[in-house]
Amino acid sequence: MRQSETLLPELKQEMATTRRLLERVPDDRTGWKPHDKSMSLGRLASHVAELPSFVAMILGSEEFDLASRGAGYTPKTLSGHQEMLDEFDANVRNAQAAIESAENEALMQPWTFRRGERVVFTLPRIVALRTIFFSHIIHHRGQLSVYLRLNDVPVPSIYGPSADEAV
Repeated sequence: MRQSETLLPELKQEMATTRRLLERVPDDRTGWKPHDKSMSLGRLASHVAELPSFVAMILGSEEFDLASRGAGYTPKTLSGHQEMLDEFDANVRNAQAAIESAENEALMQPWTFRRGERVVFTLPRIVALRTIFFSHIIHHRGQLSVYLRLNDVPVPSIYGPSADEAV
């Protein structure tokens, strides 16, 4: 069995849940922040919409250097939930295609995350996918659910019922 086949059901399930949260982002509250140090609701939701693009990046490169990316990268802040959904859907399609085409040997190749000269970690690509993509999006999705709750937006069921929605 190809290892990519074990990732695809997880991708499908987690992205469906994530999409339900993005659908509920209120367009008139994208500037809202729970704290001065926090991202705005719109920036957080935009980041969540961008995260599936990391899959193709991990599978198509040997490393990622946060220092060099940071020099020319401007994080997206999409204008509203429909633009977020469009970005997310395109990124999920690309992520699925990248996973579908990944061979076992490629998934076991080392991938490095660095910040300039400092190596944060070097892991097999399949583990990097779990760390940089799956765990990362689940973390920010949890933040997004709290942002929605604090704005009186009904929170969808994620892994079980929420206060607003049964499974």
